[in-house]
Amino acid sequence: MRLLLSNDDGILARGLETLEKAARPLGDVWVVAPDREQSATSHSLTLHHPLRPVQLGAQRWQVDGTPTDCVMLAIEALLPERPDFVLSGINHGPNMGEDVLYSGTVAAAMEGLALGVPSIAVSFAGRVLRSDDTLLEDHVDALSRLLKHLTALPQFPADTLLNVNIPAIPAKELKGVRLTRLGRRVFSDSLTPMKDPWGRDIFWIGGGSVAWSGSDDSDFRAVKEGYISVTPLHLDLTAKDRLDDAERWWQPL
Repeated sequence: MRLLLSNDDGILARGLETLEKAARPLGDVWVVAPDREQSATSHSLTLHHPLRPVQLGAQRWQVDGTPTDCVMLAIEALLPERPDFVLSGINHGPNMGEDVLYSGTVAAAMEGLALGVPSIAVSFAGRVLRSDDTLLEDHVDALSRLLKHLTALPQFPADTLLNVNIPAIPAKELKGVRLTRLGRRVFSDSLTPMKDPWGRDIFWIGGGSVAWSGSDDSDFRAVKEGYISVTPLHLDLTAKDRLDDAERWWQPL
């Protein structure tokens, strides 16, 4: 089995290193990742300058582009054959609810799916620090077992990527794995107004507080209760329920 690994935290990220350790027992691992952090780049492509892949090893490349660039370049140009799976992550922080709309980690998996390759995105719902990485490292074996199970499913779900979130607890405290749906996240006070050295207004996006909501089977509830969350996602954003009840709100022209 050939596995393509990518991420949005960059080629040197601790999460990518941990994902490699979990994936290597499963098959032939290739790594194509951004040369720097690309968090919150979503599904963006680099269109205004050429990409320059740099080979760091026999099956390892860094690219001066987005996670989507990396997966496209890997599948279309760098790998000798198409991978059997795209694995993206491990993201330094959760990707639940509306996070998936901004996440470069999920976007890398989404690009794999768009190119016809089954894909899995993996995120860690905690901080990842070089000075204290034991908690993330603790999950290598559990993640390897989960990836082995998911990649060996009799029928991996068509036109679907799996979005995995690991709770920030020791592996021995994991309660299991839950199949979940996206929760809802609302940010408050996420814009911080400041002044630049010349007194002009600037704004820093980030921080603030987060409020979560959702049903009992939502991703954030599973992670909060100590379960690994696995949420199936797909490319079709059509609100199918609104098509079904169109007679209630739609007036033909």
